[in-house]
Amino acid sequence: MPPAAVLFEGRRFRVERRERPTATGPHPYDVVVHPGAAVILPVLDDGRIVLIHNYRVAAAAELLEVPAGTLDPGETPAACAARELTEETGYRAATVTPLLAFYSSPGMMTERMHLFLATGLTPGPTAHEAGEQIRVTTLSLSEALAAISAGRIVDGKTIVALLYYDRFIRGEGIRT
Repeated sequence: MPPAAVLFEGRRFRVERRERPTATGPHPYDVVVHPGAAVILPVLDDGRIVLIHNYRVAAAAELLEVPAGTLDPGETPAACAARELTEETGYRAATVTPLLAFYSSPGMMTERMHLFLATGLTPGPTAHEAGEQIRVTTLSLSEALAAISAGRIVDGKTIVALLYYDRFIRGEGIRT
């Protein structure tokens, strides 16, 4: 297979044209190559979920989400999770537990998201990146699930995080 051709190189990702052999010959695919991300489900001692209102340029809207961020070069997903939690919400976690890894959009991206449960939270100052417009809020789990059902939470990683937590951590008696 020939090496991939780089079509675009950005700050956080690049686009490559890759070829996949098929029965009728090589077929080109354009792939967004992304270093991966950490996704954090912060749960306060009283069970409320810490969420953020985050303006997303691609969606041209403010979305209600769990905190998340792109892995820096050489950074582990757990270190990224702890860093992003503090940067975006100000909270620090006593415990950051890995839950699940999944692909955000495997039809076109290499991005693998690593979901963590953050507990033992203590508040502190945020450290937003330039250009970030983030507001922190809290919802009970039932309010967050209702927000998914009502279409107020439309971010895929947030839906995965909340439903996974509700079904497999809370619902099945699996304890971390």
